[in-house]
Amino acid sequence: MNNPGSRRREQIRSAVNAYQSRLISFAARITGDTDSARDVVQETFLRLCNRDVDAIGDHLAAWLFRICRNHALDIRKKEAPLRPLEEVPTPPEASVDPHRALARRVLAAVAELPATQQEVLRLRFQNDLSYKEISEITSQSVSNVGFLIHVAIKRLRETLQETGGAQPRCSAGGRSDA
Repeated sequence: MNNPGSRRREQIRSAVNAYQSRLISFAARITGDTDSARDVVQETFLRLCNRDVDAIGDHLAAWLFRICRNHALDIRKKEAPLRPLEEVPTPPEASVDPHRALARRVLAAVAELPATQQEVLRLRFQNDLSYKEISEITSQSVSNVGFLIHVAIKRLRETLQETGGAQPRCSAGGRSDA
């Protein structure tokens, strides 16, 4: 029979395997630095080690992303004034591949959106989180999350039409009630 300590270790190991790479990508977008993102994710999992995983239950993804987000925002605030201007990444040159060129236009259009809209889009489409999970992470209501995603997609379509790019084929649907 498994003892509680080995069950807990397995729960944490399972969470690390399932979420580590997604959390690093998420935190890197916030901090602007992969090394800082790894530190943020390590701290996130350390906090999980100090919690009752069973009490978090079905909200594990939302809990992890919320802790990661909050810590990444704290790191960004602390380190932003210290980062020299030379470290700001420059966009790569446009590629002749039309798919890459479109992807760059879409990413540029996303970068022009307000931070809250960028965040909910990334949580929804890059991390495949439900509206409810995004709501728990961002402290926005579920209906406001849906509104932000709707407005962001509408603005992306308008921007891409103005610049002559194809419209993105994405749907805000999916697991909105999960």
